[in-house]
Amino acid sequence: MDPVAVVAVGLGVGFVSGLFGKGGSAIATPLLHAIGVPAIVAVASPLPATFPSTLAAYSAYWSHHLVYGRVFRWTVAIGVPSTVLGALATRWIDGHALVLATDVILIVLGIRFLFSTPSPARMRSEPSRSRLRLSAVALVVGFLSGLLANSGGFLLVPLYLVVIRLPIKEALASSLAVAAVLALPSTITHAALGHIDWGLVAVFALASTPLSYVGARVALRTDSSRLERLYGLMLAVGGTFFLTFGR
Repeated sequence: MDPVAVVAVGLGVGFVSGLFGKGGSAIATPLLHAIGVPAIVAVASPLPATFPSTLAAYSAYWSHHLVYGRVFRWTVAIGVPSTVLGALATRWIDGHALVLATDVILIVLGIRFLFSTPSPARMRSEPSRSRLRLSAVALVVGFLSGLLANSGGFLLVPLYLVVIRLPIKEALASSLAVAAVLALPSTITHAALGHIDWGLVAVFALASTPLSYVGARVALRTDSSRLERLYGLMLAVGGTFFLTFGR
């Protein structure tokens, strides 16, 4: 492991994760794998570093009171057990397959952000339908965050926007709050399975945490539509690059 390369990845991922309201593990995985970190270690090790960096980014939103309480509670209540199940499922799935899945999901989500029109509307569903949508989002995000060893942020923001119809700032803030919680059970599970390199975690966390806060502050001052399209472009181009050259 080259500490300098890990620091560089941590700095970039920290800023981007704070900017776009996500934990950063989905981006960190292909980057770390590209610089020579073994596949399953690249999948699991960024996850513990997500906790301090996500909290740092969320602190930038704290005074603005943007977390949507009901969304946070439902996602955590259903997402936490689903995360454990997803993490346990990695016993039967090869690490390279997880990296490939991460790349593909980055591309799909990037295209979705790049060509869709952001919805500024708040949740309009009937209460029972809202609970169903929240449950579905939490179940999918929880399981995939455990399976792919990320804290769910890269899925939470688009699903909050499209399925739950949160405004963009509430989606970003709620995603950060939930991602910090979802990082814990998945980290414990992957640590028990021996997938985490704690030296890599320490270097990555020290580099990513301050930049995550800076990214969040920039996001709060940036036009929402511009943020979403920049996010989509970054995911689509980055996912394609790693899918093509990251093996």
